[in-house]
Amino acid sequence: MNSKSDTIVIIPTYNEKENIEAIIRAVTSLEKPFDVLVIDDGSPDGTANIVKSLMEGELNGRVHLVERSGKLGLGTAYICGFKWALGHGYDYVIEMDADFSHSPNDLPRLYSACHDEGYDVSVGSRYITGVNVVNWPIGRVLMSYYASAYVRTVLGIKLRDTTAGFVCWSRKVLETICLDDIRFKGYAFQIEMKYTALRLGFKIKEVPVVFVNRELGTSKMSGGIFSEAFFGVLKLRFKKYKRNK
Repeated sequence: MNSKSDTIVIIPTYNEKENIEAIIRAVTSLEKPFDVLVIDDGSPDGTANIVKSLMEGELNGRVHLVERSGKLGLGTAYICGFKWALGHGYDYVIEMDADFSHSPNDLPRLYSACHDEGYDVSVGSRYITGVNVVNWPIGRVLMSYYASAYVRTVLGIKLRDTTAGFVCWSRKVLETICLDDIRFKGYAFQIEMKYTALRLGFKIKEVPVVFVNRELGTSKMSGGIFSEAFFGVLKLRFKKYKRNK
């Protein structure tokens, strides 16, 4: 399998040995071809070695790996992946979790919203048609739902799922945004990227998806991530935006 896709799916990892082979195979087995880029933050459980074994097998040329020295944050992992994807000529770049909370079967719909419908960004939204979350504790559901409401109120935008991490970016958006100016690392990174795209005049479509809580491995959420998002939104409200040249 050496034919290159026009789309690459970026999957950041830290200790995802239980999920990584299955998610890569699920993505690369879809009828629409998607390539995969894993950004691994020095997982001590051997996640990167599993990816390397797939790269050396039948998925050679379809799966790629960037190894980093430690846990440097979700936002920096995606920025690293965005730059890699742009440098390797991909037209569409998709953010996706490793733990199957985002269904690989939704990838073609996110791609189609940009490629076929002409949107610049598409977001796999948990809240555009109600609350579509499975197996989350009710407290976390409420926190996530009202966090998005808080973001909409402070920033004055209409997106229902501002913290979503299942997103398709067209090349022109990532080339226009000054990626080195993106400062946040957790939930706030997701908000900052979407808000920046909107402020620069790009069109975003929310595609309804069902978010399923992970069954294997350990969540990487922390109180610091939520704190960054809460106070980060206030900083974004007064930030000035510029196009990359």
